[in-house]
Amino acid sequence: MRVKELAAWLEAGFEGDGEAEIRRVATLEDAGPDDLSFAKGRGLKQAEQSLAGCLLVPPDYVNQNNRTIIRTPDPRAAAARAIATIHPSYAPPPGVHPTAIIGPGAVIGEGVSIGATATIGENVNIGARSVIGVGSVIGDRVRVGANCTIHPRVTIYPEVVLGDDVVLHSGCVIGADGFGFVFQGGAYEKFPQIGRVELGNRVEIGANSCVDRAALGVTSIGEGTKIDNLVHIGHNCRIGRHVVIAAQTGFSGGVEVGDYAVIGGQVGIGDKARIESRAILGSGSGVLTSKVVRAGQVMWGTPARPLKECLEQMAVLARLTK
Repeated sequence: MRVKELAAWLEAGFEGDGEAEIRRVATLEDAGPDDLSFAKGRGLKQAEQSLAGCLLVPPDYVNQNNRTIIRTPDPRAAAARAIATIHPSYAPPPGVHPTAIIGPGAVIGEGVSIGATATIGENVNIGARSVIGVGSVIGDRVRVGANCTIHPRVTIYPEVVLGDDVVLHSGCVIGADGFGFVFQGGAYEKFPQIGRVELGNRVEIGANSCVDRAALGVTSIGEGTKIDNLVHIGHNCRIGRHVVIAAQTGFSGGVEVGDYAVIGGQVGIGDKARIESRAILGSGSGVLTSKVVRAGQVMWGTPARPLKECLEQMAVLARLTK
């Protein structure tokens, strides 16, 4: 792709050699004359030494060396769009592998690809152009939207609903029983988990993460939410739209998370806690049972408390040792 073509695709202006060919996207350190890279903030100084043939830079970048550049308000976001264009992901050809098992009543949409040894249960509905990876298991009465990507060895239990453009990475388990037991007669008895799981459009869930079905009702994850590897979402949780959750975080049952919240890695959240819209939980935080984190608050520590308060307390403790 030529620089001028890429700039037109990004709806951005360029300077320099518009005919230069871009063959890949690379880091500032590794980029060569045929490569595209991006820089913003502190990275702009490093960009001066980069050998990249073209740079994505902010609008106010001073082009002292008359380099070939594309100006864009968000160079990182533009780089993401460029990668999708220059390095398109592999799409397996449509069709059902001979070793796949398709249950009775299953409806397979146009252009769907089903990989080797995949198992599709009874009355499953798979939307157009979706991909079911090698060895994945789709339970009975599951609905998979259009353009979904189910990577190899994903397990989806019965009656789960996936929206369009959902991505599930290897090892995901969606719809397993929630951790529900009743203590009676000196022993724990299982509380039957008869609810379901619903994932909205454009949800992406990382490798080896689990989303448990509700005991009664629905465990839901809203549109556009992105979940990292090794995350556990307990039964009856309701995660809002465009939430970001980093790795090794765990949600107990009945947690509510508002839209656009940001949750760092290794966060633990107790039963029925409520994280309101646009709140931020720093990595390693612990949110106690039934705690309410107010909209827009930045919290850290265990138990989680406002960031400023947490830092002040840590400073006081540090001085005590002296």
